[in-house]
Amino acid sequence: MKTVSCLSLSGGQGKTSVSLLLGKLLAHQGQKVLMVDADPQANLTFYLGHDVQASEPTLLEVLKRQVETADGIYPLAATNLFLIPADEGLHKAQEYLATSGMGALALRYALEAVGNVFDVCIIDSPPQRTQICLSVVGASDWVLIPAEASTKGVNSLLRSLELLEEMGRLRVFTGQVLGVLPFRDKWFGRSQATDSREAIAAMQQVAGAVPVLPSIMESERYKQAIRQGRRLSEMGHADLEFPLYRVIEVLEQEVDNG
Repeated sequence: MKTVSCLSLSGGQGKTSVSLLLGKLLAHQGQKVLMVDADPQANLTFYLGHDVQASEPTLLEVLKRQVETADGIYPLAATNLFLIPADEGLHKAQEYLATSGMGALALRYALEAVGNVFDVCIIDSPPQRTQICLSVVGASDWVLIPAEASTKGVNSLLRSLELLEEMGRLRVFTGQVLGVLPFRDKWFGRSQATDSREAIAAMQQVAGAVPVLPSIMESERYKQAIRQGRRLSEMGHADLEFPLYRVIEVLEQEVDNG
């Protein structure tokens, strides 16, 4: 199983949107995809249409080893798509992870139990440096960094790369950064907004050898696809899926080269 996390250390960077759209596209291509909602805001769980029941285990119970990993996985309406959901109770995992001694590796160990069942795992990380975030990093084979095409996005990218470098030195993060995915790249007709152009240029400098992938443009079509639970190509906007196809292409190249 290839494990890819969407990580950015600021809110509004497109993590959940990218996780959702990428997971659905991979599932449509025939891969068996496990989605993991590791954000206590539980937006990924909501947008995937899963209603957590009081008696159902979530990622919290999986991390605390109160249930087997497989018991926290739920099939979704879309073919090949499965979810370990979150709800607001996930914040209770913080203390457990901080005091367990192996908190940064807790999610990695949990996912290893189902590694032979799925082709790809997509993890939506929380937007803060928390114990849950560190556990997401520890579980990741690859990290994709969505970053808004703005000054805030450049700062989020810088902080995210610093975290990954630190976790790499501690040998908790043993994977690779898949790339930077600019988000909400603003264009007016055929002209790119100055703020977006300057922000993406700054991202390229900050990223160094990490590839900056084709941008996700600012468009209501993405929001419509998420709200309606459909792929962009189903709505007649296949061109807007190009950045996601590029992410998949880079991932496949990395797997082949690895």
